[in-house]
Amino acid sequence: MTIRAGSLDRRTLLRGAIATAAMGSFAVACSSPSSEDKESDSGPKGEKSAQNPFGAAANSTVEAAIFDGGYGTDYVDYANQVLGSQVKGLKVQVKPVVDIAPQLQPRFVGGNPPDLIDNSGEDQIGFLGILDQLEELDDLFEASTYEGKKIADIVYPGVKDPGTFKDKFVALNYVMTVYGVWYSKTLFEENGWTPPKTWDEALDLGQEAKKKGKYLFVHGKEAATYYRTLLIDSAIKEGGDEVRLALENLEKGCWSHPAVQGVIKVMETMVKQKMFVPGGSGTQFQKAQAIWSNDQKALLYPSGGWIENEMKKATKADFQMTGIPSMTLTDKPALPYEALRAAAGEPFIVPKQGKNPAGGKEVLRAMLSEKAAANFSKTKLAPTIVKGTVPADGYGSTALVSQTKMLEAAGTNIFNYMFVETYGLNTDQLVPWNSFLAGDLDGKGLTSALQKISDKVREDDSVDKVKVS
Repeated sequence: MTIRAGSLDRRTLLRGAIATAAMGSFAVACSSPSSEDKESDSGPKGEKSAQNPFGAAANSTVEAAIFDGGYGTDYVDYANQVLGSQVKGLKVQVKPVVDIAPQLQPRFVGGNPPDLIDNSGEDQIGFLGILDQLEELDDLFEASTYEGKKIADIVYPGVKDPGTFKDKFVALNYVMTVYGVWYSKTLFEENGWTPPKTWDEALDLGQEAKKKGKYLFVHGKEAATYYRTLLIDSAIKEGGDEVRLALENLEKGCWSHPAVQGVIKVMETMVKQKMFVPGGSGTQFQKAQAIWSNDQKALLYPSGGWIENEMKKATKADFQMTGIPSMTLTDKPALPYEALRAAAGEPFIVPKQGKNPAGGKEVLRAMLSEKAAANFSKTKLAPTIVKGTVPADGYGSTALVSQTKMLEAAGTNIFNYMFVETYGLNTDQLVPWNSFLAGDLDGKGLTSALQKISDKVREDDSVDKVKVS
């Protein structure tokens, strides 16, 4: 799940989000003389070369604190299988951590943080509070991969963005997450259905579903805002950056933009025509998802690429889960149908005061090798930011294959937005979205409620604002 109960999911997809609250006090605590006076290039040294661009010392150890969430920690351990090929004897020692901030903030204050951190989970450390204590990672992207290619040339577009704060690139987000609409290829082929490319086609499909005693969509109470994601994705494709920036910057009337309203109107029609499985606002989200993936009572479900792995124990045999981009509102959108919301997540940081920061960067370089990236996709059924490491058969995963195809088809038409996570809006937004999808709130009421939530944050002088351009 992407966002639950006002925080990020167990994979914490967009973990580059800024934890604005409680950041100020931590920033003060972290600026203690003991941590600032310590040289950032301390630790064991090695001779820099094309093979060892950061000067990691041979036979040294990298302490890595890795968030033990949905992806586990073994994929970082796997880096040991390739590290020695570049820097003799260099090893990474992985320490699984669940509560990142409570366990690691004291180490930042004390000036002895780990060499590498996967700053993820519901208790991640706010990036602005430790920004000056982190190594910038631009040199990582300028370095060559273990296969001799420039790293900047082998990753997807825009992967620096979620890890850049105040123009400093300090967090390498390793996992590429794709947002889309998911369906059973088997079910569609059996019934002669075509996945919709426009909202009008989705409406027609909803009528066809009714004839088979099925519904178009389903939602669960904690995941009602998945439809907010679908709304925004479609609206951005229709109206372009004008829509994205208005929402990101919490502008007055941003939810009344014609592109946003166009999608809300279609959704409202679908609710009125009972194209949603009833009772979703009182159903736990995974149970609701199973109505789609196992019972096949609903045809479509909007979600991120984690959905296959999340529902692998509750998916009908030979379901052949497949994803498509969000539907367009008209046949002449600002961005093409293939345009996609996709973002790098799982942010890795290298503290300056670690004992082996050069080694920390080298571990990241190892993780970006073809061998390590392919291992992650094979074992976690998710793509990394490294292009071209998922085989045509997707290791047997139709969902993984479709994610790769969607990314390739999108090309440079990949976008993202962060305002929900940046300002922690999800909890408040769940209320009107559940009411709307249940048919208890109309489109006008949904618009008003969402605008009030954005306005409240914009007008609150105690909340730091992030200007997006």
